[in-house]
This record gives sequence, structure tokens and C-alpha cells, in this order.
Amino acid sequence: MTGHSFWSEAFFGVFMVQIALISDTHGFLDNAAVAAIQDVDEIWHAGDIGDPCVLDRLPPQPKKRMVFGNIDNNELRSTFKEELLFEIEGLKVLMMHIGGSPPRYARGVKGKIKSLKPDLFVCGHSHICKVVYDDTLNCLYMNPGAIGNQGFHLIKTMLKFQIENGKIQRLEVIELGRRGSL
Repeated sequence: MTGHSFWSEAFFGVFMVQIALISDTHGFLDNAAVAAIQDVDEIWHAGDIGDPCVLDRLPPQPKKRMVFGNIDNNELRSTFKEELLFEIEGLKVLMMHIGGSPPRYARGVKGKIKSLKPDLFVCGHSHICKVVYDDTLNCLYMNPGAIGNQGFHLIKTMLKFQIENGKIQRLEVIELGRRGSL
């Protein structure tokens, strides 16, 4: 028999969670983006949702983990937190909207990472897709770029990956066309 079945993985304790990481929708989520996030277990949104109607376009099945961003209104700010700290499959994650980028983090972020010791730090805001390991903080940094049409980015981007036994696996950058295109 080739491959692994669900039962053999479950029996031996190997579980994978498929994640779609998006940010900076700014009130817009096109059909290509919706199609790209259909097959995931969780959707993480790193802020600047922009309009609650974006949430209605997300597939209903995946679990959602979201933070609000600097453009989000009071309704979104009262629904979501400014930052999330959670553990998933043995991976400790800190997510917020404005985080800067290694080695120049936003004010207070480096200290927060040092004290909370996440394995993964997720942010948005810059509209620049970037994944880098910060050796000084022993932390993986991820910013999915921007998936909406507002901003200076040229290409809409998001990240997809799996978490297995506390490790990021099969990371891919998904390009969803030029900003302004449907």
C-alpha cells in the first residue's frame, strides 16, 4: 500500500493543519482569493479587513483567527482583538497587524516577541509579502502581503502552509493577479 491514510496518521499521532494567511483585504476579496482558501482548515487574517462584507465571502467551514488593523472601524475593532497569541499543533503564534519587519520591528514588538517567545510572528500592514527566520529572536516572521485592491502593492499575495508537529511545512506564496484586477 502506498501513501498514508487518515487512520494511519491518526494512529501514529501525525496531524497536519492547512492554513491560509491573508491580510489587507481593505474591503475587497475577489473570486480567485476565495477559491484559493476553500481547502484549508483555518484562515488567518492579519488585519485591515476594511469592510465586514469581506467576512461573508470567506468559506464558512474553516476556523477563522483574525485581528483588526489600523483602517478597521469600531464594528470590526469590537469583534476582533488587536493581537492574538495562540498555540496550534505545538506551534506558538503571535499575530498583530502592525509589526514592522526584521530587524526593524514596530515600536514595542521586539520586546513583546522576546517576552512571549512565539515560534511564529505574523503581521500585515506593509503590503509586502515576506517570510524570514529571525535568528536574534528565534522566531519565524511571516507577512502575507496584501490581498485587496487598495495600497501600493502591484500583485495581490497570500500564504498557504501546513503545520505539522509544531513545524511549518509546504509553505507557498500564492499570487492572485495584479492589484485592481478581478
